[in-house]
Amino acid sequence: MKSIKFNLILILAGVMLASFNYEATYYADYFNGRPTRSGEIFSQDKLTCASNKFAIGSRLKITNKENGKSVTVRVNDTGPSDLKVVDLSKKAFRKIADLEKGRIKIKVIKL
Repeated sequence: MKSIKFNLILILAGVMLASFNYEATYYADYFNGRPTRSGEIFSQDKLTCASNKFAIGSRLKITNKENGKSVTVRVNDTGPSDLKVVDLSKKAFRKIADLEKGRIKIKVIKL
């Protein structure tokens, strides 16, 4: 019973740590059609992102802290160098914010 409680505490702590103080930007058009680190060709029209914090293939729920809107994306690339920033495709960014914002504060939960 103690190990179950301990595991639950570890899981909850991991979710909490994974969800604080992140920011999102979006890919420049220059990258559209170019290969990602996963080997997949990047498309601004897919729900994907780049992250140096989360492994390629991870699914992330990204929530805009300002308006509460969320999108689920798949990590298919590495970068940017800041571990607290996630680069979204334009399609993903548009689902949670206007492109004019450029950079937004987000909550990230690994699914």
